[in-house]
Amino acid sequence: MLRDIAEPIAGTDLLYTSALKQAAMVREGRTSSEALVALVIQRAKDTATDINCIAIPRYERALEEARAIDAARARGEDLGPLCGVPVTVKDGIATAGDQQTLGSLSMVDVIGKRDDIVWARLKAAGAVLIGKTATPEFYHEVTTHSALHGVTRNPWSLNHTPGGSSGGAAAALAAGIGSMAIGSDGGGSLRCPAACTGTLALKPTVGRIPHESFPDTFGNYSSMGPMARSVEDLAAMFSIMSGPNDRDALSLVTGDAVGSLGGDLVASRIGWLANPGGYHVEAEISERCITALAVLERAGESLRRDLEPELLHGAHAIYSIIGAVGHAGRLRQLGASARSMWGETFRDIVDLGMSFSAADLAQAQEARTALFRRVQHAFRHVDVIAMPSLTRSPGPADAPCPVHGEDYAAWAAALYPFNLTGHPAISVPCGFTSEGIPVGIQFVARWYEEERLFDVAKILQAALPSWEERPKL
Repeated sequence: MLRDIAEPIAGTDLLYTSALKQAAMVREGRTSSEALVALVIQRAKDTATDINCIAIPRYERALEEARAIDAARARGEDLGPLCGVPVTVKDGIATAGDQQTLGSLSMVDVIGKRDDIVWARLKAAGAVLIGKTATPEFYHEVTTHSALHGVTRNPWSLNHTPGGSSGGAAAALAAGIGSMAIGSDGGGSLRCPAACTGTLALKPTVGRIPHESFPDTFGNYSSMGPMARSVEDLAAMFSIMSGPNDRDALSLVTGDAVGSLGGDLVASRIGWLANPGGYHVEAEISERCITALAVLERAGESLRRDLEPELLHGAHAIYSIIGAVGHAGRLRQLGASARSMWGETFRDIVDLGMSFSAADLAQAQEARTALFRRVQHAFRHVDVIAMPSLTRSPGPADAPCPVHGEDYAAWAAALYPFNLTGHPAISVPCGFTSEGIPVGIQFVARWYEEERLFDVAKILQAALPSWEERPKL
């Protein structure tokens, strides 16, 4: 049943208080980490049947860790910028001692041996992990359902998908289950669910946040990234998660770029791409995005409406080859016994990857470079490229998801091109459809200019009343 559009949240509702404010409350003794974590855990339990976003709960461990933080505070120890704040991590990202299934029946016996660097950095900052969030099998879809964990639903409308593959993470944020979430994005998997759920997600410049689990560090097109409900929380996560790590070659290249813009930014020249990839965009989505652009113009940003319409044309053909070959190359080694446990759509994408030749892959890599150069050329004239995050509203939660077909190509047309080019991209909430479903607008910047994206997002956060609304659950 479609939920009515939400009422503004009460200022005292701790579930929707920003992570930085929650941390300040713990640090100052106005609440305890244990009380905060217990509140979020109860929210997760109360909404589990409806939303199904927590795939791997770790509630007892989280409470123990919260008590340890409270004890450290009592001793006067430094608790870190996120002291005691409950967060979630996407299933498949390693957390020591927890399952690491990637949503697949073939991976249920895999246990994380150590913390992935992105979680290790948030943990060192004082965050508390309450659970790992649901994903489609091996992250291969832009909806979130699997034979292992079932169907994850959108808190704004239980009939609709929260998107994917970080759909569990986005649904948790929208439902008030933690104020921060770690996800990943290999073809829109952060930005798609953010747009579907009225939350924020950043796909950073490739390598700027280390991605140690991606097997080809030199040919990477995937990013770990932060998800949150406020720009300040998102920027704080980015700052903590960023920086070089010797397991990711591209992070060593970008390490010195962190904070490269510095200081106050001058107004951005924004270029509007109305129909990314040449695909039709639903009228209501276009209207909400145009309203957001008008807000930015009134705030002093300058807008160009004449970006080259063909800027992203052909990106899906490139991505289909590179993405499918990546799945096939990484997972063929698991063998026939694992294949028998895979879902049909994942078997199909592996088979598609196996059907391409080495020459096909080489040509796709060359086309990827050409796409990068076209986008770089556009940035000679603008500082930010804006477009709808998605071309239409999310579909039914339990509907089959075409993985690399025309339906995916059209719906995510604004997303996967920037995995290929490596540019930073953010999805920002900009209102709702007449059915009460969130709409997102995407902004893309030059490599290393994430701070410019935060600056644009802050303007919308301050001006759009829709940011104060929450799902009724």
